[in-house]
Amino acid sequence: MNYKETLNLPHTDFPMKADLPRREPLFLQRWAEIDLYGRIRAQSQGRPKFVLHDGPPYANGHIHLGHALNKILKDIIVKSRQMTGYDSPYVPGWDCHGLPIEHQVGKELKAKGGSLSKVEVRQQCRAYAEKFIDIQRAEFQRLGVLGNWEHPYLTMRPAYVAEILEEYGQFYFSGAIHRSKKPIHWCATCRTALAEAEVEYEDHKTPSIFVRFSLNSPSPQFPEMGQQEKVSLVIWTTTPWTLPANLAVAVHPDFEYAGIKVGDETLVVAAELADKLMALWGLKGEPVFKVPGIKLEGAQCNHPWIPRISQVILANYVTLEAGTGLVHIAPGHGQEDYVFGSRYNLPPYSPVDDGGRFTDEVPEFAGQKVEAANAGIIELLRQQGKLLGVEEMSHSYPHCWRCKQPIIFRATEQWFISMAANDLRGKALAAIDRVTWIPRWGRERIYQMVERRPDWCISRQRSWGVPIIAFHCESCGEVLLTREIMAAIVDRARREGIDFWFAEPVAALLPPGTTCTCGSVNFRKETDILDVWFDSGVSWAAVLEPDPDLRQPADLYLEGSDQHRGWFHSSLLTCVGTRGQAPYKGVLTHGFVVDGDGRKMSKSMGNVIAPQEVMDKYGAEILRLWVAAEDYRDDVRLSPDILKQLADSYRRFRNTARFMLGNLYDFDPEIHWLEPGARDELDRLALSWLAQLLARVKRAYEDYEFHQAFHRLHQFCVVELSSIYLDILKDRLYVSKADSRERKSAQSTLYDLVQGLTLAMAPILSFTSDEIWEYIPGSGRPESVHLASFPSPPPGFPDEDLLAKYDFLLKVRGEINRSLEEARKEKRLATAQEAAVILATMDGQLYDKLKTQAAELQTLAQVAELWVELKPLGGQESQEIPGLLVTVQPAAGEKCVRCWFRYPGVGEDPRHPQVCARCSQVVEG
Repeated sequence: MNYKETLNLPHTDFPMKADLPRREPLFLQRWAEIDLYGRIRAQSQGRPKFVLHDGPPYANGHIHLGHALNKILKDIIVKSRQMTGYDSPYVPGWDCHGLPIEHQVGKELKAKGGSLSKVEVRQQCRAYAEKFIDIQRAEFQRLGVLGNWEHPYLTMRPAYVAEILEEYGQFYFSGAIHRSKKPIHWCATCRTALAEAEVEYEDHKTPSIFVRFSLNSPSPQFPEMGQQEKVSLVIWTTTPWTLPANLAVAVHPDFEYAGIKVGDETLVVAAELADKLMALWGLKGEPVFKVPGIKLEGAQCNHPWIPRISQVILANYVTLEAGTGLVHIAPGHGQEDYVFGSRYNLPPYSPVDDGGRFTDEVPEFAGQKVEAANAGIIELLRQQGKLLGVEEMSHSYPHCWRCKQPIIFRATEQWFISMAANDLRGKALAAIDRVTWIPRWGRERIYQMVERRPDWCISRQRSWGVPIIAFHCESCGEVLLTREIMAAIVDRARREGIDFWFAEPVAALLPPGTTCTCGSVNFRKETDILDVWFDSGVSWAAVLEPDPDLRQPADLYLEGSDQHRGWFHSSLLTCVGTRGQAPYKGVLTHGFVVDGDGRKMSKSMGNVIAPQEVMDKYGAEILRLWVAAEDYRDDVRLSPDILKQLADSYRRFRNTARFMLGNLYDFDPEIHWLEPGARDELDRLALSWLAQLLARVKRAYEDYEFHQAFHRLHQFCVVELSSIYLDILKDRLYVSKADSRERKSAQSTLYDLVQGLTLAMAPILSFTSDEIWEYIPGSGRPESVHLASFPSPPPGFPDEDLLAKYDFLLKVRGEINRSLEEARKEKRLATAQEAAVILATMDGQLYDKLKTQAAELQTLAQVAELWVELKPLGGQESQEIPGLLVTVQPAAGEKCVRCWFRYPGVGEDPRHPQVCARCSQVVEG
């Protein structure tokens, strides 16, 4: 007889080979055909809401790994919340306006040698954005992300544009918006103002110079300084090009300053730095006076070469970390210079044009690029005898995020939202403390940014965006904007978009007879557009508030850690400014994607991994596993080796599920499923483990600890299932009579396990879980795993007494396995089924515990024989259980060819001379 044919060996149509790159698109097609997202929404009506509001990616280029990390994290959250009883809609969006698209369109036009009107440029930009929205939408969906992809929000749609203008109007009419000349980040290459979030800091080499400012008149508080023959206050700067705009020299009120006599000249520097500076300049001198900085206020110096006075002012941001302790002040070229200069009524003087060139106000360098003029300025200072020292230094310097060129601080006429008006700063800081920040350091980061930030520059000198609605009187320069004018423009924008603002003359935009307070009827319209961070920052007003399926504030905003100065920041200020609250209850941030060595990915380094390449080779499921496996709060590593490791982990999940499905081929849950209480003890142990798993994984999802969910699920498959339960269960599944209670008990448990495990990992392994779902036997389940709820363990599980019992027994099993492994190495045994195990101890209490549970231990160890002795015997001493000795020897009898156990009774049945009594009974029925 072929006894193999009498075994209940597993078989299933569930494929061993995942073939994810081919199979995943088929699931996407199926989800679309059954309208999976729509069905989830329909069945969720009436549940409590959980709203994760999507931060809009920029509609430019293909998605990268950062996009994949972000979108998969959001999908895991939405799916896990949905499965745990919430109505969790997901409306994706795109940020459509701004410089990158306009820059790209401009490059294409330049290549073709064409020129277009503003409206035509805007039309080209719109088409460009629409193209990449479609591309990115398909790529995000390929990741397995469920959402309302057919109706995303777009910042360029008329309804959204109208909401942007509505919120702008609320700020304007509350008195929070003003126009003034202040220094802002300016990109001379792109010829536009930049937001803080559009600035990147890179190492940059600049000349570092020490310059004499000769004393013109001493301060009233310290006239003694004027008694010296030649006195010079020495400043240090790394931006020589800003010296033409110098209006003052700043000292710290609390620092002590020294006059050092060098020949016939007295140099004034911070006393604490004097010795170091003298050595640096190669000079020798003696101090002739010391004075606190506060007494120098009001002194006047001569500009190094321009016939202009530079007054001495006080500024508490002056440090002793570098330089001389005296700072050259150019209010038109630095935020702190502007703030402290304003206290002394110093104007924001900036003799630099939009292209970053000096104007005719600086005749020596007119028309020169400011950085190119550094060398000439240094030479002029040397000729004038004002240069004390010069060296090149490398330091962190702001660059434009788009063109990657160094930028400048430049005072220009811009539109600002005041941080002081209506106490926006104070209200925003208070709102921050009502938000849950994950990780917690996020609170400190954004709090400090809001606390220190200047007024928000909301104007940009571009075409592709939402215009700043304002009119300027041609006669007196007064700004005109009324609620009626604003309402008419908003209403029209909602109907047809905002291109009309750029196309039509002023007369078509203003009501007939509009007159300025000065009597003039001639106006020009504002040409600047709004900062795109204002666009995306009011998404709570444009998306959350109008949609009855959403709500404001959202439960969660989730983006990269750079968004504390970006979207989190602009959303906070806009919502606090007009609604008095933050638009989010919680904010979660993730790190950036780096390579396996922790380095930033870049094309020049050749370490970029595109998500499309990963999906083509491994499938999106491996990317989803990667996102879940890593602690996203830090920078997240990815490399070819990491991908291979993840693929191995994936196979563990798949093979575990396949084994369980393979042993359910003849199981009908409606007929064969046993109540948990009627099952074997080992099966109830497995249910207790499952109950523990589900509780921990559910908590991990709730706490956004997805790496803990992944590692617990993986450990469950590797340890509790594969190494223990399933390994032990094979004998009962394969050898027992097909319809025996023992086997149905095992199958009932496998059914519960595979169903529970599939549901628990569905938010992470969305494709594979749905594939497994199709192969689980029985009927009456939802059509997709994503329509099902997170599982609950049976009543009474976990069974803590059972877990405690087996905690001890599994330790004994571990000791037995160690001894079995030694026997295998020594060639005394081939398998555990051939072994007889003797457990010996002189500890009476331990003996009783082992003796009463010998049957369970034999099952756990899967050995042919096991007995317990209360006497000293040889053997391997336990490392875990004091007083326990384990001896392994060959069992008596012959090996059964059907179950592979060695039993004395093999061959007793003449009909089956090669099998044991148990197998003979099964075979004969």
